[in-house]
Amino acid sequence: MEPLIIALLAGIGFIVAYHTYGRWLGYKIFALSAKTVCPSYKLKDGVDYVPTSKGVVFGHHFTSIAGTGPIVGPAIAVMWGWLPALLWVVLGSVFIGAVHDFGSLVVSLRNSGQTVGDIAGRVMNRRVRLLFLFVLFMALTIVLAIFGLVIASVFKMYPSAIFPCLVQIPLAVLIGVWLHQKGVRLLLPSLFALGIMYATVVFGDVSILHQINSTLQAQSIFTWVVILLVYSYIASVLPVWTLLQPRDFINSLQLITALGLIVIGLVGAAFMGGAPIPGNPERPPLEIVAPALNLMPEGAPFIFPFLFITIACGAISGFHCLVSSGTSSKQLKSEPDARFVGFGSMLIEGFLATLVIIACTAGLGLGAEVKGELLIGENAWAARYASWSSAGALGAKVGAFVDGAANFLKAIGIPAQVALALMGVLVASFAGTTLDTACRLQRYVVQELASTFNCKEPGVSNPLALLQNKHGATLFAIVIAALVAVAPAPGQLNWSFETAGKGGLILWPLFGATNQLLAGLAFLVITFHLWRRGKPVWFIALPMVFMLIMPMWAMIVQLFFGSGGSKSWIESGNWIVVLVGLATIALEMWMLVEAAFMFPRAKGVLEAQARDEGITQPAETS
Repeated sequence: MEPLIIALLAGIGFIVAYHTYGRWLGYKIFALSAKTVCPSYKLKDGVDYVPTSKGVVFGHHFTSIAGTGPIVGPAIAVMWGWLPALLWVVLGSVFIGAVHDFGSLVVSLRNSGQTVGDIAGRVMNRRVRLLFLFVLFMALTIVLAIFGLVIASVFKMYPSAIFPCLVQIPLAVLIGVWLHQKGVRLLLPSLFALGIMYATVVFGDVSILHQINSTLQAQSIFTWVVILLVYSYIASVLPVWTLLQPRDFINSLQLITALGLIVIGLVGAAFMGGAPIPGNPERPPLEIVAPALNLMPEGAPFIFPFLFITIACGAISGFHCLVSSGTSSKQLKSEPDARFVGFGSMLIEGFLATLVIIACTAGLGLGAEVKGELLIGENAWAARYASWSSAGALGAKVGAFVDGAANFLKAIGIPAQVALALMGVLVASFAGTTLDTACRLQRYVVQELASTFNCKEPGVSNPLALLQNKHGATLFAIVIAALVAVAPAPGQLNWSFETAGKGGLILWPLFGATNQLLAGLAFLVITFHLWRRGKPVWFIALPMVFMLIMPMWAMIVQLFFGSGGSKSWIESGNWIVVLVGLATIALEMWMLVEAAFMFPRAKGVLEAQARDEGITQPAETS
């Protein structure tokens, strides 16, 4: 019963936070107004700037930010105990993550839908803009290089999830084209597509579907990474209404439905127990089988600062500011919708992370197969979380959540194979929407960087002109990610089609700290935006300082001292990671020095070329 009470209290807390703190931010701090012209109308182009209802934008935003982060992060962080992981998820989501996402979205709305990196050039200075864009480029390169591997790995582990994830792509295109021509609502056709997806899950063991899934599962990681990067290129250059919006809306329905099933399963397991274990008619009781606090797990780094780097998306993630200011701000058609999309999405993601914690610490105890043996209770937990290295592998992290959540579904009578497939689709769908959104965001960053170095002298050719084109910028982003991904995994010197595709793991140690550092820098931009307009910034100052210190601390520890018994990056000779890590620290310090000199002089002084709008919103035409 304790896991159910935790979930209910967290859910109620998130709802209260949305209607109190979120409302106060929206109307007292950001002064959202339906009379303000949004960039989707002002710059409407039918490709990136497309006025869209808040439900559809919510679907895109939520599925893009939720990736695998709120799953893999909490799934490993519970090694320090379920209590600190839960506290960071709940408090971080409300007071840091939701503020960060909401603030990034509003600031972008007030600046023609530009990214936070570009906005930094006005509210701070052009040097900061350039530094910020370089940080964004590095972070997104890692995302593009690694998420293809993540999706491919999930497909290898759960082949029954392959066809349901792939079939939604042509369905989304058909729906997007049809709706664009007819102008009807997205809900009913998306529900129809969702029904087809679930049918392919339920009947995934039928001969032809099973054969398709098995054939696709047999493809190498390298093949999948190439396919997914090519798909990302196509998806990121198409108009948002063609694929991005309908696919993400279908995914949002699928993901919210899956979360609903997990909650129903959690309620059933709390009152009835888990599904009966073979050979034992008694249903195992639902209880937390993990320790509440464990400061010294085997092989793990110290909880400070690494808890706040390990759990990112479930509490706060710098990647979210890119989605808020890169794609969502170009689609919202009314400013008040920003609270529902920006603040609300982060709270739902926090609830997802809460369910992940419960699945890994209680659901797993209802039964987990380890090396062919079915274990229950504390034995199941101990076998999966024997050490930091064993629990930290991608398969182990995803597997702990999938098995634990599937146990909830099995408790209410859903067959084991269908339950595992549903959770596999959940993970792969999250990762897929993040991948194609990240590709579109990287295109924006490349175009902004290319425009910075654009030669404007008459009669002088511009070698970077191609990178200002959406196709050239996207192709550049894909090629760079592919060059990183094509390398073999760290420690594998011999290249082959079997070892290729895992090169993103070389840079992956940087992602946690770099991602969280990006959140701190986004807070810096939001702070300057408010400070220049005479708005209070006390509510954002502590989160900003916290998110600037923690990732810097973690990166310095990993660079020079090592953690959890592991060698430092310098001692291990991983010079690519060392150089990028040092460059990231140098960029942060430079930006902070620039900010410190500017802050006293910026209060109440509106930046040059400020783009705050104040024109009445036009009536929507049919």
